[in-house]
Amino acid sequence: MATDLTQSLHERQNILNNRYALTQAEKHLSIGGVQFQGETFFTKQQIMSLFEVGDATIERYISMYGDELKSNGYQLLRGSKLKEFKNLLYGTLTNEGTKTSVLGVFTFRALLNLGMLLTESEQARQLRSRVLDIVLDVIAEKVGGHTKYINQRDENYLLSAFQEENYRKLFTDALDQYVEGNQWKYARFTNLIYNSIFHENASEYKKVLKLAANDKIRETMYSEVLTLIASFESGIAHELENESKKKGGKLSQKEAESLFASFDQHPLFRPLILDARTKMASRDLCFRDALHEKLEAYIQSVPEGDFERFLGEKSKSLEEQLSDPETLAVFKRLKDR
Repeated sequence: MATDLTQSLHERQNILNNRYALTQAEKHLSIGGVQFQGETFFTKQQIMSLFEVGDATIERYISMYGDELKSNGYQLLRGSKLKEFKNLLYGTLTNEGTKTSVLGVFTFRALLNLGMLLTESEQARQLRSRVLDIVLDVIAEKVGGHTKYINQRDENYLLSAFQEENYRKLFTDALDQYVEGNQWKYARFTNLIYNSIFHENASEYKKVLKLAANDKIRETMYSEVLTLIASFESGIAHELENESKKKGGKLSQKEAESLFASFDQHPLFRPLILDARTKMASRDLCFRDALHEKLEAYIQSVPEGDFERFLGEKSKSLEEQLSDPETLAVFKRLKDR
């Protein structure tokens, strides 16, 4: 889907929080700057020259988007820090004056931030286009060209998937023992769980992620979502058993559905559901370019930690994790319990 960085704060921040994309962007854009205290900095004059805009335009954006720019590296230099910076730039500053007591400077990250905001500059538009291409290339390189199973690169995924499978068995056994109906009830009540958590049934979820008919949707879910599903399955299995024993027989499907309806309103699950919806909606839009329209209100910027989780050094493909002796030892202990 089309991305308009000038209009979307969370889309801008998704790029700025991705240190792998920033590293590649700084390398490939080669737009200069001054190395100062381990970072690349740019003066306002350099920014004006780069984007071919005037001082008033830069000041207007600083005024309008000051908090965002500051959170991404725009800062005011004073005192000894300013003196040290001036020494690096001696003889190169224009219109800054040697008696300047305060100087606003942009880190490379803040420069990109400003470039994502500027609508008056053709150079900024070209920069946005190049940065978006770099982001796509970085993610594709990190995940081997496929984002369908990027969730499995999380070191917590395997354990969550293993535990969820166990609770899934409790849930289906409870449906067998305590609820009337045929084999179709498994899909029906599974969809009730999905709708409770993320407002989509299985077919809707597959459509959003463009999954094939034979793709298993739980293999594409994030560890936090799997853990919440497992909690639902475990809790509902317990409630079905209790209600069936009270009744002295199997529950009708209508009775079971009523139990589901009250169960998903339990205050215990509200913060967990909020967290799952936010992570699913935000991560899928960022990493998979997949929009869950029913969860659009939950979309936020993906935090820096998530880029480490799915693209960083600790992230591994499922095949790599399964070949890790430490991982296999953990699963053996769980199996032997």
